[in-house]
Amino acid sequence: MNVSIILGHPNPASFNHAIAGAARRALEVLGHAVHFHDLCAEQFDPVLPLRELDRDPALPAEIEAHCQEIGAADGIVIVHPNWWSQPPAILRGWTDRVLRAGRAYRFVSDGEGGGRSEGLLKARVGVVFNTANTPQEKEEEFFGDPLEILWRKVVFGLCGVPTVVRRNFSPVIVSTPAQRQRWLEEVDSIVRRHFPSA
Repeated sequence: MNVSIILGHPNPASFNHAIAGAARRALEVLGHAVHFHDLCAEQFDPVLPLRELDRDPALPAEIEAHCQEIGAADGIVIVHPNWWSQPPAILRGWTDRVLRAGRAYRFVSDGEGGGRSEGLLKARVGVVFNTANTPQEKEEEFFGDPLEILWRKVVFGLCGVPTVVRRNFSPVIVSTPAQRQRWLEEVDSIVRRHFPSA
């Protein structure tokens, strides 16, 4: 399988980087072709310019390469922290520029005078690992778990990815090294479960 890992965290020493590394190692051990993107290290430009709003624009080579890669992926792994109940801006910009209309989804007539989305991605599985300092139960109770809605219903739902798995590791700020090790073992387990070897 071709699996793309998209990491959105600026600190190479972060637990997010450890998560992405664990996912990458598990996928490679399973024999998958892994395409790894540390968006911050790559200095990905998240700003969607006016010229890219055209229906079928000529994209910069970097964006075109991302679009082709994600379009060919059998699976996608997203890793990011929870900042203000959202992914960091660099990752939001990646979705704007790469998961584009006409490439990752399109709108078609719903037969009732409106439109509906039709997913175009090949990927059958999307896995999201995120970290937070708010315990998961409070994220759900007070905020309605916006990241769950964003990834499951909006992003992967719109793009036609049928299986979406999200794991929130929290609260990170008070976690011990032993707890983090258990979480990394869970990352390995989730990856192995959803991306079995061929």
